[in-house]
Amino acid sequence: MQCRTSAPRTGRPRSAAADAAILAATREALVELGWSKLTLGDVATRAGVAKTTLYRRWAGKNELVVDAVAELFDELELPDLGSLAADIEGVVLQFATILARPEARSGLMAAVAESTRDDALRERIRASIVDRQKRLVLAGRSRAQARGELPPEDDADGAARTVDLIFDMVAGAVVHRTLVSAEPVDAAWARSFTRILLLGLAGASAGPYGA
Repeated sequence: MQCRTSAPRTGRPRSAAADAAILAATREALVELGWSKLTLGDVATRAGVAKTTLYRRWAGKNELVVDAVAELFDELELPDLGSLAADIEGVVLQFATILARPEARSGLMAAVAESTRDDALRERIRASIVDRQKRLVLAGRSRAQARGELPPEDDADGAARTVDLIFDMVAGAVVHRTLVSAEPVDAAWARSFTRILLLGLAGASAGPYGA
């Protein structure tokens, strides 16, 4: 008797084009309808796919919205402008530009608000957006160390805490500036912010959290 578990998995392969259409439709629906009125049925109609296609990919609205927002932040790239200061300024301005887009603003604020009463959603935001974008800090720190702008860190735990702090400072400042204070993040602000951040990094050489 043939073992059923040995049979190859069948079914249609996942379509990257369908995924892109669904995530784009989700962002469009968020801007027009908001979190509370957005439904998977409406997203499916906008994307031109069957509703079952969405359920094969996402368990529900929470996961879908987070992934739609995360895709926007995946557009962030670390520029190589010759110095750590210039690289940070470049990322800050990119981040602010993305946050200025209605779909990013609506999606992020809705997801964060909903996550205050949903631990699973908060964890998905952390994994899909926050942890994923820490790649920029890791790459920037590595490049700066190679240039001799930052000292190497032999303590892996301390280095990880430093990465967390840098990310929190950059993301927190830009999100607050653009979405809470509704003030512009222009080149002058990015330059001033970067100068203060780098002063803090220089003073942190004694150890994580200034220890």
